[in-house]
Amino acid sequence: MLLVSDALFALCALMHGWFLVLEIFLWEKPLGLKTFGQSREQAAATAVLAKNQGLYNGFLAAGIAWGLAEGHSPYGMRIRLFFGACVIVAGIFGAMTTGKRLILVVQALPALLAVAALCLAPRYHAP
Repeated sequence: MLLVSDALFALCALMHGWFLVLEIFLWEKPLGLKTFGQSREQAAATAVLAKNQGLYNGFLAAGIAWGLAEGHSPYGMRIRLFFGACVIVAGIFGAMTTGKRLILVVQALPALLAVAALCLAPRYHAP
């Protein structure tokens, strides 16, 4: 289960790194417009907010990567649990505030599965 958790957390980190790129660098570009279903005008009006959101996604990616870098130590596991919970909350909040349930599947579900796999791993015992 630890390897499954590692893989799912790595996927979450990569995804949030990609969200950073989309929101900070590609928001007003054709790929960003298509991904978020916005017009050029909408994207221009919300670009500053998107950059801020992208930075937060970068922090989530960095935190998960930090937890992975700490390995399977109790400290590393706690870091993963914390940032995994942050991603789950962000996904739920994002889905609620935008009305887009896809956010639950794309953002919250992988983190939920990663946290669940970590908690079910035989070597991990929650504090």
